[in-house]
Amino acid sequence: MIDGQDRRLLTRPAEEVAPELLGSVLTCKTPEGTVSITITETEAYSGTADPASHAYRGRTPRNAVMFGPAGHLYVYRSHGLHWCANVVTGTDGIASAVLVRAGRVVEGEDLARRRRGETVEGPRLARGPGNFCQALGITAEHNGADLLAGTSVRLSGGERVPAALIQTGPRVGVSKAHDWQHRFYLAGDATVSAYRLSPRARPSAGA
Repeated sequence: MIDGQDRRLLTRPAEEVAPELLGSVLTCKTPEGTVSITITETEAYSGTADPASHAYRGRTPRNAVMFGPAGHLYVYRSHGLHWCANVVTGTDGIASAVLVRAGRVVEGEDLARRRRGETVEGPRLARGPGNFCQALGITAEHNGADLLAGTSVRLSGGERVPAALIQTGPRVGVSKAHDWQHRFYLAGDATVSAYRLSPRARPSAGA
């Protein structure tokens, strides 16, 4: 768990920060109300060294936030449908980020359910990166937000997760470097998304 009080904890490689974000809480305040979600699943992306990263080919207007400073939120649109949220990590100027894949709603469940649908079961409210952002209320306007000093969206401490409960595995749904063991999740947690191999995936050198 990273409590969001010390930015230095986030200035490390994404694959070191990603497991430590499990148990931390992301909170988003909007005119509709406040929703808080405990993080249960993450994926690390190592920037220009990572073929699956948005920053693999260098800095662009879209991915500029990934290049630092650490502790800011990188938000992008996936397949033109869903917003996805990433916690920027690493050294300023070098792209690195952790995708938040899933979580458990711990505040504002009624609001999260209105956003996701009244029939959606509790464990599924924030399962998957797009659903996570929809439940939380994250959109393009939050891109670049400071998670440690901001007011609309913030990262805070929550549950300290025993190392024995943290499992690793290949990343979900990416075609390049999909077999890198950069996915981290809580063992047996119902909110964790199901593993899905991209039909375009090919074996690659791991890290």
